[in-house]
Amino acid sequence: MSVRPPGEVQRSAQKQRASYLAPGVLLGIGLGGFVDGILLHQILQWHHMISAEEPTSTVLGLERNTLGDGLFHAVTWVAVVVGVAMLWSRVRQGGRPASAGELWGWALVGWGLFNLVEGVVNHHILELHHVRDDLDAPLGWDLGFLGLGAALVIGGYLLARRSLP
Repeated sequence: MSVRPPGEVQRSAQKQRASYLAPGVLLGIGLGGFVDGILLHQILQWHHMISAEEPTSTVLGLERNTLGDGLFHAVTWVAVVVGVAMLWSRVRQGGRPASAGELWGWALVGWGLFNLVEGVVNHHILELHHVRDDLDAPLGWDLGFLGLGAALVIGGYLLARRSLP
């Protein structure tokens, strides 16, 4: 049995702690994107991926928005698949198992990051759509979306950190 220096033991423990961060965040990004696409695009129909650029009031406009939504869902699906593959790899490597709180905490961080990036880029910089394209003044909804994203990042981080061994 070999004895490792304290610094190496600490680095090893930090590596194990961080090992579920990336898969959890990727799962959160993908699942958060699914919630956005399924709930806001399809069920509530508040916006589509490019609805501020291409109106949904024509068949051609709806077709283009549907294509944009489909491409968006494909990207979020890839994030989930990569997150699951990374998670499976971590488990197979024999590292410590993630607690539910740790994994869901990092997933909430990922969902929040999705909201923050998607909200800033698509709602404010590119103005491809807003949370509510059916309103004359959508800024409040866009800011609420960003606030939810920040709350998810903070809450998820606290949950993940509290759940670490």
